[in-house]
This record gives sequence, structure tokens and C-alpha cells, in this order.
Amino acid sequence: MNRPALADFLRRRREALRPSDVGLVPGPRRRTPGLRREEVAALTGMSADYYVRLEQQRGPQPSEQMLGALSRALRLTVDERDHLYRLAGHNVPRRSPVDTHVAPALMRVLDRLEDTPALILNALSEVLVANRLATTVFGDRSSATGWARSDVYRWFTDPASRAVYPPEDHDRQARSLVSGLRAAHGAAGESSRAGDLARVLLAESAEFRALWERHEVARRFEDHKTLVHPAVGRIDVDCQALFTQDQAQALLVLTPAPGSEAEEKIRLLAVLGQEKFAIADE
Repeated sequence: MNRPALADFLRRRREALRPSDVGLVPGPRRRTPGLRREEVAALTGMSADYYVRLEQQRGPQPSEQMLGALSRALRLTVDERDHLYRLAGHNVPRRSPVDTHVAPALMRVLDRLEDTPALILNALSEVLVANRLATTVFGDRSSATGWARSDVYRWFTDPASRAVYPPEDHDRQARSLVSGLRAAHGAAGESSRAGDLARVLLAESAEFRALWERHEVARRFEDHKTLVHPAVGRIDVDCQALFTQDQAQALLVLTPAPGSEAEEKIRLLAVLGQEKFAIADE
């Protein structure tokens, strides 16, 4: 671990960002260029004291999970992320079509979406980051670990995960998830994480095995979705996907029709979500 170089790199990347780059509203009396240290800490989920110690060359070695969070908070490119890992004394994550490092270009768009649910997924349908409204609609998945981070895995192993879709849409959603995993498997290869996930599900789910044998391949997101929320009921939204150039990640934006009942429900969920997060932050 190269503490001096790590501290310098973190400081310079922090100072190169503006609050608006990460979805924050610039406040008055900002004497420090770029983001404040406590803002970076909040974006990564670490304590401000921990982050300060990193920049002061006296912190412990960050975990790989913490480095991933720092990479997202500081909007690092893949090359910058790899450099961060090396400075911290860790092996560089393998680059693959199912990389979990969020593309900075998608993050910049997500940061500006506050009034509609939006989230970024990789090719394994792992939610890499979501805005507050998406978390309110789909639930908080930030604590999930292992294969439970993947929508595909949860769909075929945890019946409760299907509750966000109405029963009549379950078959279509199941086929969509499997065909997307097929596409990732074909791009990444048998020995990839996509291959590992497919083998796990082939062993655990008869429904998955039947759909996998159909060999349908597609990275598709329906133009229209109906979601179900316990507080407001059914919500009809249009789904737009913005892909990275290599198709490895997608930003999904869910928008209700203007003036519709669904739009009112989204506004209500925004209020409910703000109240929930305010209580959690106390």
C-alpha cells in the first residue's frame, strides 16, 4: 500500500469534482475546491474520520469493497479505478463484460435524475447503483452480497422478489432475465461469472433449466412495465434504457405518462422515500 500516493490521488480526484457532478446542490461558503471530504465519505458510506485518515496517509488498508465505493463516488474511469486498487495494495479487478465498476458517463446522467426511478445494471442484472426513487420502488439492495445481488438469481431462488411485478407478467420477466444472462454468457464465456451464475441456477431451479434450454438470447428491456408497490399499488411506467458502448451496463429510467395516475403515485413515493431516508439518517 502506497499511502502517500493514495492520499494524493484521492485528494486530487476529489478536488477535480464539483457538487453538481455527483448530484449534490452546491451550498454557500465553499472554500474548498471540488467536493468536501465529508461529502465523499457520505457518497461511499464510510465515516468522515476514516476518509480523512486516508487523505492524511494514516488510514488502514481499504477493503476491495471500499475501493469500489470510492471509485463510484469519485466517478473514476476504469483505468483510474485500476490505479486506485494498485495504490491501495490490491490486485486490479478483472475487466469483463460483467464488470461491477459503474461507467462514469452513466453516473453523470443518473445524478441528474431525481423525480423518476432510475438505476444502473450490469449484464448479470446486478443493481450497481440506484437513485432514491428506484430504491423506494424496488427496495434497498445495497446490503445484498454474493449471487443475491443479481436479479436473475433472486428471481429463481426467492419467490418474494417477484412481488414487484404483477403475476401476469412473471413469465415474460423470467424469459427476459434468462435471455439476458444467455447474452452475457455468450460474451464472457463459460469460465466467467455469467457462466458461474448459470451453473448455480441450473442446479437450483427447474424453471430456470427449462428456460435456459430454449436458448433465447437478448438484452431486452420492455418498453412498458407494470410495477407493484405495497403502499400505492400498480404503477404503469415506460422503460428507457441507455447502454454503454460495449453494452455491458445499462441505465434504466422508468417514467409514468404525464398527467396519469401513475405520475401521482410516483410523486407520492418520492415523499414517502424522503421521509424514510430522513428517518434512517437520524
